[in-house]
Amino acid sequence: METAEHGYEATNGVGEPFASLSETASAVVFFAGDRAYKLKKPVSLGFLDFSTPAARAAACQRETELNRRFAPDVYLGVAQIRDPGGQACDHLVVMRRMPGSRRLSALVQAGEPADGAVRQVARILAAQHAAAARGPAISEQGSRDALWQRWNDNLGQIRALPGQLDAGEAGRLAGRFLAGRAPLFDARISAGHVLDGHGDLLAGDIFCLDDGPRILDCLEFDDRLRWLDGLDDASFLVMDLEFLGDPGLAERFGRWYIEYSGDSAPVSLRHHYVAYRALVRAKVEGLRASQGYTAAPGAAQRLASVAIGHLRAGAVALILIGGLPGTGKSTLAATMAGELGLTVLNSDRIRKELAGLPPEQPAPAAYGTGIYTSSWSERTYTELLRRAAELLAMGESVIADASWTAAEHRLAAAEMAERASADLVQLHCTAPAGLAARRMSARTGGASDADGGIAAQMAAAQAPWLDAVTIDTDGHQTRLSGEPAQRALAAIRPHGLHHTWRPVRPYMPPD
Repeated sequence: METAEHGYEATNGVGEPFASLSETASAVVFFAGDRAYKLKKPVSLGFLDFSTPAARAAACQRETELNRRFAPDVYLGVAQIRDPGGQACDHLVVMRRMPGSRRLSALVQAGEPADGAVRQVARILAAQHAAAARGPAISEQGSRDALWQRWNDNLGQIRALPGQLDAGEAGRLAGRFLAGRAPLFDARISAGHVLDGHGDLLAGDIFCLDDGPRILDCLEFDDRLRWLDGLDDASFLVMDLEFLGDPGLAERFGRWYIEYSGDSAPVSLRHHYVAYRALVRAKVEGLRASQGYTAAPGAAQRLASVAIGHLRAGAVALILIGGLPGTGKSTLAATMAGELGLTVLNSDRIRKELAGLPPEQPAPAAYGTGIYTSSWSERTYTELLRRAAELLAMGESVIADASWTAAEHRLAAAEMAERASADLVQLHCTAPAGLAARRMSARTGGASDADGGIAAQMAAAQAPWLDAVTIDTDGHQTRLSGEPAQRALAAIRPHGLHHTWRPVRPYMPPD
C-alpha cells in the first residue's frame, strides 16, 4: 500500500485493528476486515491528474491491471461508488488486505530474518521482467540521454530546495559516467533489458506471507517512469534495503536478481542505478522537509550520501599497473582485479596473441629484437588501449598490466582515458634488482619472456614516471592483506569505497 502521510485506526478492544484509514497526497485507503479500498483523490499534481471522475475510473482500472502482473490475488477489481440516486459517481480499487506486520520494511527494521522472502522477490521480479512488454517507445526511455534528462530534472529540483542538499558532486559524477557510456546503454537496449517494469519497488510495499511475498503498488500514473532497464527497476529495492539499514541484504538481493535474470551488467551500472534511485528518494525527502516533516532532513542527507557513495564506487577507471619485470605488477594486478571485480589486460599476452603464439609459449629474444622490437611494442600498446577503450565504453573498469616504461605510451593511455570519461590511476611497482631476479628465475609458465639481463636494459631505457603512485613490493607477496595491495587499493578507491558483487577468489598468475 502507499506510504501514509496521515493514518486513523479503530480497534476491536484487544489492540487489533478491524478498520483503519491511510491517506497520501493522491489517495485514501480504507481498511475493513480482510479488504482494502483505495479511493483516488480529485487532485491534479502536475505529474498526475485525477481531477475528473473519468480520469479516476481509468486510473483505478490501470492500477488494477498493472499490479495484477505482480500480485494477481491481491488486486481483486474495481468497484463503483453510487450516489443516493444509484448513479456511479466514483470508483475504488478493491484489494485483499495485507497484514502490516509482514511488510518487508517492518521485518528489516525489526531485525527479523528476511533472506528467504527477499530471494523470492528477486525471482518473481526477474520472471516478470522476462515476460514484460518491450518495444521502441519503451526502449527510448532506457537510453543514455533519457536517463541523463531524468538526472538533470531531479538535480534541478534539488537545487531549487532551500539549501538542504548539495547536488554538485552527484551531478558531476553522474554526468561523467554517462558521458562515456553511450555504447553500454545502446547494448542494454539491443539485448532487451529495457522493459515495462514495476517502477517503484520499495520494501514498504512488499508483504512477506507464508505462501510467498506479494509485491504491490507499481507506478501506474506515468508509463514512461515505469519503462526502464530491469536492473534500474531492481535497484529501487537495493537502495531501499540499504537505506533501511541492511546493506548486506541489499547486496544479496542485487546478486539474486542478477542470478535469476542472467543479466551480465557491469558493476559500474549497478552502482549507477542505485545512486540514481537514492538521489530521487533524497529529493522526495527534501520536499517533505520543506513541508515541515521533522525526520525528512536527516533522511534526505542519508540518501544523498548513499547516492554519492555508489557514484564513487561505480566510477569507471583505467588503471595502469607497471614496472620492470619481477617487480610484482602482474600479481598486484590480479589481486586488485579479484578484490574490485575488474578486467585485466596484460601486454605480454596481447603481444603473443598478435604474433600468433599461445601466451605460454616462450619466445625469448635479445632486447629490442624478435617480437620485442619498438614496432612490435607500438602494435602491442595500441591494441591494449583499443581493447581498454571498448571495455571502458561498456562500463568496465580496466587494469592495464604492462611495463609502461615509455612516456609516450603513458601519454596515449591518459588521452584515451580522458576521451572515455574514465578516471586514470597510475601505479608503479618497484623492487630491488636482486629480488626481482629471484622472482623471475622462480617463475614457471606465464607469458613473459624477460630475464635479468633484459630487465637491466629496460631499466636503463625507462622514462621517469612522476605521476604514478609507487608501490614497493620488497619483502611482500602483494596479497590483499599486504601493505602494497592496501596502498594500491587506496589509490584506486581513494574514498575507501570498493566495488560490490566481486568475485570470491582472485586468480594469481606468476609475474
